[in-house]
Formats: sequence, structure tokens, C-alpha cells
Amino acid sequence: MGRLTFNPAKHIDPIGSLFIIFAGFGWAKPVQFNPANLRNPKRDKAIIAAAGPLSNLLLALILIGLIRIWMIAITTILTSEVLLSFFSSGAFIVFMNVIFRAAAINLGLFIFNLFPIPPLDGSHIVFSGLSLKPQTEIFIMKIGGPLLFMALIIQNTTELTILPIGRLISAMLNFLL
Repeated sequence: MGRLTFNPAKHIDPIGSLFIIFAGFGWAKPVQFNPANLRNPKRDKAIIAAAGPLSNLLLALILIGLIRIWMIAITTILTSEVLLSFFSSGAFIVFMNVIFRAAAINLGLFIFNLFPIPPLDGSHIVFSGLSLKPQTEIFIMKIGGPLLFMALIIQNTTELTILPIGRLISAMLNFLL
């Protein structure tokens, strides 16, 4: 499919990009796979579905590790005036804020994608553990996407909290930092 690349343009989904602008969330092109190539389809589908959220978690943990190292260095290790002034400079603090926001975004993607609502990865993980009839799974997948979009649009345009992603991100950041 020509998508084994670091070029983000190859992964952009036009409709998903429009949703970012109008609804505050979006998506990239889904990764296709052939279920006939799987040795254990139920298990392997769950592993494939978990790969995305787990990569978001891993990236978030790496970024949080960098923040923790910076916090420790600036408060206890650094004794050189030159290094201390560099690591506490405005430009470096802006850089660390970018790292912090990237960690928060990746934690949010991890949490969000694990919700067991179609078409999110969490639904594929849950479905792989259930013995649903194919018609039932197809029906749930058909209604899940529109219900998810409605819930997110309602949440973004009102005071209602339907999916408490922000609270979960804050709790995880407080725990990890």
C-alpha cells in the first residue's frame, strides 16, 4: 500500500482530517491486514488492535521519562552554572512543554483508542474475546461509529463529559510525574 514510511502525508485520511477541523478529533488511514494470514485469528486480531494504543503508551512513557530526567537534573544533579542556565532557559522550557504536550496527546490516544466502542481498537480487542455471531458484530460496528461521533461532537460542543479522557490523562500524568 506504500505506507511503510515515516512520511505522515501517506497516512492522512481526508475525511479524518476534516473531522479534526470541525469536530476536534480525527483519524489516519486504517492499517489493512489479511485475516487469512493469521495463525490464530481471534488472538492475532487482538494483538494487531493493541499495537497502536501500546505504541502510543510507549512513546508517552519515553517522553515522560525525558521530563522526569530533566526535572531531576534541574533540581538535584546540575551544579554547573552554564548547564543549569541552559536547562532552565526559556527556550529549553518551551521545548520541554512541547515534550509534555506530546506525552499528554499520546496518553490521550492510548486511552481513547482502548474504549470498547467501534471502530476504536478497544472494540476489536473486546470482540476477539467474545463469541459473537458475525451479523451481530457487523451490526455493532455499523452503529458504533456514528454513536461515537455523536458522543464526541456532543462532548465538544456542550459541558457534558461522555468520555472522561482529560481526567484520565491528568490522573496518569500526575501518577507518572
